[in-house]
Amino acid sequence: MATSQISWLAVDRSTASDEPATGQRSDEPIFRWSKAHSVDSIGSILLTEALPRVLTITLLIGAGVGLANLAVEYGIVEAVARVGRYLTEPANLPDEVGTAVLTNAVSVTAGYGMLAEFRESGLLDDRATLIAVVINTFFGFIQHIFTYYGPVLIPILGLHAGLMYVGARASISLAITVVGLLAGALLLRGYEYDTGALEAELPDDEDRSTRGKLRRAGSKTATRLRSIVPRLAIIYSLVLVGVEYVDLEAAASVAEPLSSVVGLPGAAVPVILVATVDPTSGAIAIAPMIGDVFTPTEAVITLLLGGLFSLTVSTAKRSIPFQYGIWGAEFGTKVIVVNTGLRAAFILVAILVLLAF
Repeated sequence: MATSQISWLAVDRSTASDEPATGQRSDEPIFRWSKAHSVDSIGSILLTEALPRVLTITLLIGAGVGLANLAVEYGIVEAVARVGRYLTEPANLPDEVGTAVLTNAVSVTAGYGMLAEFRESGLLDDRATLIAVVINTFFGFIQHIFTYYGPVLIPILGLHAGLMYVGARASISLAITVVGLLAGALLLRGYEYDTGALEAELPDDEDRSTRGKLRRAGSKTATRLRSIVPRLAIIYSLVLVGVEYVDLEAAASVAEPLSSVVGLPGAAVPVILVATVDPTSGAIAIAPMIGDVFTPTEAVITLLLGGLFSLTVSTAKRSIPFQYGIWGAEFGTKVIVVNTGLRAAFILVAILVLLAF
């Protein structure tokens, strides 16, 4: 079974089918198939990948910013903030940030949009925003339990390995959120926030009707989107086209010696390489070998190693365009460095814990 699986992983992506039993090897590594693109291919990438992503993210950001503005107009922020206070008080963050944190459990993009609005309005400075972003991590993970890990990954890996992997991922996210809470407790002590920055400033003759509130919220949201969407579209297009021409095999080549160091079977190397590009494909690749070539623990460690290396791919394809689009290059870089650094550190910690047992 192991030999068949490894042969499938080496098949050229252009000839591989849904049936992994062909066993035909390609002379070209899996990470080189995308190098021979024409101008037409670039146009196809822009239309089929960049445009749908930009439109989807624009809608979600618009929803997040719009909800934030509506919440301000109707005073909902104050009501929700009372619930989120249990999250924000230990981190010395204003109560309003609890609204964005809780929103992450439904939509990470909308939650980020709210934080961007709070930062833009002057409620949060850069340090407080970074800490809020870190605290968001576990709540962003919650939605993936119901949309990905539960319905997709656990059935692929089986109950034992699946629950172990999801538990490891949940622990990593929770640990990062705890780091954010501790950082806020230490670094934001004594901070004072201008909560009036979110209050709707109305002239005496301003329309306070429902229509007026909707109009003001819509106007603010449109203004915010005009500042985000152009750079979001440009950066996403450049990154997605660029990644198609990057040789990822060299970046992932360190997987082989590392897998040997931690004592994984030789079959772990192709799985790690596949998981580096697509975690779901990595899970599909390793699933038939669990119980034969891999123990459940070894399978989880292998996928975590793939997740560790996939941080380079996800940073290039998703984090850079998304974070730059929302925050701009300077602050977006800070968010990426903090997020990626914490994720890498705690993935390594999780691997070490699993190795210890």
